[in-house]
Amino acid sequence: MDEQHTNNTLLKVEDLKTYFFTQKGRRVVKAVDGVNFSLAEGEILGLVGESGCGKTVTSLSILRLLPPAARIVGGRITLCGESLLEKDEKEMRKVRGKKVSMILQDPMVSLNPLFTIGDQIGEPLKLHRKLSGFQLVDRVRALLAAVKIASPETRRKEYPHQMSGGMRQRIVGAISVSCEPKLIIADEATTNLDLTIQAQYLRLLKEIQEKNRLSMIFITHNFGIVARMCDHVAVMYAGKIMEKAPVKEIFSSPAHPYTEALIGSVPGVDYRGERLVTIEGQPPDLAALPDGCSFRPRCSKANERCREEAPPEFKLAGDHYARCWLCEN
Repeated sequence: MDEQHTNNTLLKVEDLKTYFFTQKGRRVVKAVDGVNFSLAEGEILGLVGESGCGKTVTSLSILRLLPPAARIVGGRITLCGESLLEKDEKEMRKVRGKKVSMILQDPMVSLNPLFTIGDQIGEPLKLHRKLSGFQLVDRVRALLAAVKIASPETRRKEYPHQMSGGMRQRIVGAISVSCEPKLIIADEATTNLDLTIQAQYLRLLKEIQEKNRLSMIFITHNFGIVARMCDHVAVMYAGKIMEKAPVKEIFSSPAHPYTEALIGSVPGVDYRGERLVTIEGQPPDLAALPDGCSFRPRCSKANERCREEAPPEFKLAGDHYARCWLCEN
């Protein structure tokens, strides 16, 4: 994945380390521990893994919107050729919304119940595009229409509680694309939607992405969504990327036992009630990781070397990389 992006790379994350410091620094949680990936213009990357593996903290590190206990302790994040970790907060406010925006899992967390839909869609347009008056109203209407909200003139005057869950999620999508950013991060953006609305929303996101040639990071635990939406996929576990590859290759030739298990736990179209693959145990405590490979206690293929030494990232064919001793040769 990294080699092909040398000429049209939009985002590059290098050896990113984001730690949480608790109890006056006596306890350190390595939420993101040496993450590397890049994203080309117009490409969709799926960031996959169980809850607590570091997906959301990775995205919040890109936006520099971490909670107080978290701190980026190492690495580099480059967006559009600019180093984000070297910018101060005032400079980052000019980046958020204009160059990169985020769609959160729960739209009610993103939307303020005290302001109308029109006010909330219009806020980034006022800030970054300096729109006002009729120009602002026209742009808000156009954005509502673009995300398939009926009667945009009426809806822009209403409040979040007057919308269905699917409508609220589309409105959050409208806010995210309002200033035509280069990158959108969608964090579990379909989790709270039923399957029919989820399919419609995914189709809408894909249309918006293709029309505006946006790059996207799609954070999910659903490999079905990855197969439908993404060009490349990175599989995270315990703060590290265990495997990354083009989507077709990772489905046809998964190299890491964790990736195999995740794919095997998803029922296929020809599922007939057979027992699905299960991953025994729980993800490890990030403040007290096991020796060697962090996935070893749950891995059916682990050996003595996995207990003694954490594997580096091995390059396989093309843009396929995996962090497993089984891939050494």
